[in-house]
Amino acid sequence: MRIVTADEVHASCDWPALVDALAKAHRGPEPVVDRSELHSTADNIRHTYFNLPAWQPGVAMGTKIVTVFPSNPDRGSLPAVQAVYVLFDGEDGRPLLMIDGTALTYRKTAADSALGSKLLSRPDSEVLLMVGAGALAPFLIAAHRAVRPAIRDVLVWNRRPEKAEALARDVGGTAVADLESAVRRADIVSTATASTEPLVRGAWLMPGAHLDLVGGFTPEMRECDDEAVTRSSIFVDSRWFAVDQPGDLGDPIRRGVITRDAVRADLFQLCKGAMTGRKSPQEITLFKNGGGSHLDLFTALHIWTELQ
Repeated sequence: MRIVTADEVHASCDWPALVDALAKAHRGPEPVVDRSELHSTADNIRHTYFNLPAWQPGVAMGTKIVTVFPSNPDRGSLPAVQAVYVLFDGEDGRPLLMIDGTALTYRKTAADSALGSKLLSRPDSEVLLMVGAGALAPFLIAAHRAVRPAIRDVLVWNRRPEKAEALARDVGGTAVADLESAVRRADIVSTATASTEPLVRGAWLMPGAHLDLVGGFTPEMRECDDEAVTRSSIFVDSRWFAVDQPGDLGDPIRRGVITRDAVRADLFQLCKGAMTGRKSPQEITLFKNGGGSHLDLFTALHIWTELQ
């Protein structure tokens, strides 16, 4: 079994190649997936332990083991989310790779959103707004830029302005203090926060905008309000992980604001051409990035191929 470092993950996951690999994988057979999740709260901070298995019979199976400790970035240099991934051969069960799961998660999550953007955002999108300046944010910015080369302005907003300014310097963008005015300017709005209160208001989204919701993964988390959901054509990466569990869609569904039928398509349907994406330049599209074990498996298989 080979151990794959974070540097090797990043070197093997060129954005266009990884996005194309995810698209190709979504056109193939759907894997069997599951999710195990444990929680513990200390000092009013919720810690999470995930196990995320996926299996494509005859091809491969793998599990990502994840810890989420939200206070890590405030206490030192450790990221909030850390993980390892183990990939097994699907024909004989041999362990093939043990991969740095934190790096895999960054690449997989950002490529997932980039694939959604490639299918749903306007090709002429010029202004990208990044809401949140955590460890995932620079990867999301790079991935969105890779699939939408017309992007010329990157705006960064964060609750802590100094973090927005640091990220903006790193990516050649501009830190902004007023979230409303930034959303009103943006062709693509990507959010990666742990917010439990809506940040992006639907009234602020301009016609033709694309909203990429990444951060929320529990029922209590919300990155956009109900109006953003009702104004948008809704798409998800998968119906397994993006509809019921994260609050951005699960909460309005449970309260009757929208029905499950409001979700027009997932990436399997879009990549196979079974459903259409954006229908007009004025349409507002919402993509909920729920992640999931199938995407980890697809990314691990891409890394395995690149390392051969």
